[in-house]
Amino acid sequence: MKKRRRGLRLLGWLLFAALAVTVLPVALLRVLPPPTTAYMLQSPTRPVRYHWVPASRISDNARRAVVAAEDQKFWTHNGFDLEAIEQARAHNRRSRHKRGASTISQQTAKNLFLWPGGGYFRKGIEAGYTVLIEALWPKQRILEVYLNVAEFGPGIYGVEAAAQAYFHKPATRLTPMEAARLAAVLPSPRHWSVTRPGAYVQRRANWIVGQMGYGSRSAEPEPEPEPDIPEELQRQIDEEEAGRAPASVPAESPSPAPPAVPSAPDAAPSPESSAPTDPPASGDATPQDG
Repeated sequence: MKKRRRGLRLLGWLLFAALAVTVLPVALLRVLPPPTTAYMLQSPTRPVRYHWVPASRISDNARRAVVAAEDQKFWTHNGFDLEAIEQARAHNRRSRHKRGASTISQQTAKNLFLWPGGGYFRKGIEAGYTVLIEALWPKQRILEVYLNVAEFGPGIYGVEAAAQAYFHKPATRLTPMEAARLAAVLPSPRHWSVTRPGAYVQRRANWIVGQMGYGSRSAEPEPEPEPDIPEELQRQIDEEEAGRAPASVPAESPSPAPPAVPSAPDAAPSPESSAPTDPPASGDATPQDG
């Protein structure tokens, strides 16, 4: 009987410890800005540049751009995009440029708590944190945190640090093209340049602007990386890109069209845009809380 009680007590402490290191940090980060992240602590570039800003100080263009580039179903999924996973599997069977299917919620979990690379063990932990984040944070909070912790260049974390470093202005004043150029390098920010974009980054930035709802929305698929990238560098890019969801592209190209990428309703629309910014009003798409 005593052994059984000791075993139950030990199990209780283990459960408490598990909750303390998982649920509690996620709950606190719903209202507190993270002082650092796992990715910042592992950054090979020192010192890192990171400056937290609230959602009210981030341009609506930045919100539109990252959703257009990384996760166009962000406002409607529950943390996982099953269709994107199937698309990625089909794509990877026919292309040497590997593509992942991580949503913004998954990337936020990974950036905050985990480490680069793949593997089922890490993906399993990432999935657990993603469930917690989606359960405890509103969608606006997920996007706010993501924009503040994503790496936009070697050692440059968050949209405010990136806007200051690349465009010498605050994140609240980013134009659609500037925001698109930042989003265009997200799959591999240590290899692609915001200030010296190559042909692929330029094409991707132009595609993102169209997906944001400015001008005609292109039915062209998302551009692939250049085929002449050195093989070793391409492997590194593929490994980093394996954590990113492919953006879904509309089958038709209506013109003019409403924005493909809604943003948080409490954010003031950018002066450059007259398009509506409200997310869908049903289910989890209704923002409550990056």
